[in-house]
Amino acid sequence: MSLFKKLAAYTCAAALITSSTFMPQSAYAAPYVHTVAEIDAPLDFGDYFWDEQGVPNRGKVRVVVDLTAEQLYVYKGGYEIARAKILRGWERWQTPTGTFKILEKDADHYSSTYDNAPMPYNLRLTWKGVAIHGADVDDVSATHGCVGIPLEFARTLFKYTRVGDPVLITNNWMRDVYG
Repeated sequence: MSLFKKLAAYTCAAALITSSTFMPQSAYAAPYVHTVAEIDAPLDFGDYFWDEQGVPNRGKVRVVVDLTAEQLYVYKGGYEIARAKILRGWERWQTPTGTFKILEKDADHYSSTYDNAPMPYNLRLTWKGVAIHGADVDDVSATHGCVGIPLEFARTLFKYTRVGDPVLITNNWMRDVYG
């Protein structure tokens, strides 16, 4: 094999390993949304709603996290069925943006990095420790890169998601709709 082909093969292998280990995975484009829930007032930290009334019992569940709005949205078949105010990473521990797949689910997870901190209903997004999990969501706390959501919301989201489901983490999601 020529030196060029060997270098090309090593470069491709390194890119594949790097992208699957450290980078978000392009599992899908942004979800198609045709119906947005109307709620009475903006959500405050710790607030959420989950309402599937009138939503057809078909369609894939899609999760979007908007770091700017500090909200997580859940869509089923294009209908918004849930929304929650979130905690996110800050300063040194920014929550990464991109499209991720749920790699692992663990209802009773404890951090191996942060003093055995409880991370209930953990949906792992990276092997470097970024996940969506239950947390006490308030206006003064932050995470080390995870997305923290209210515990009851986390329990329900855990039931609705599967390993391999895509999660989009972005900024200014549907700004013209959500403001």
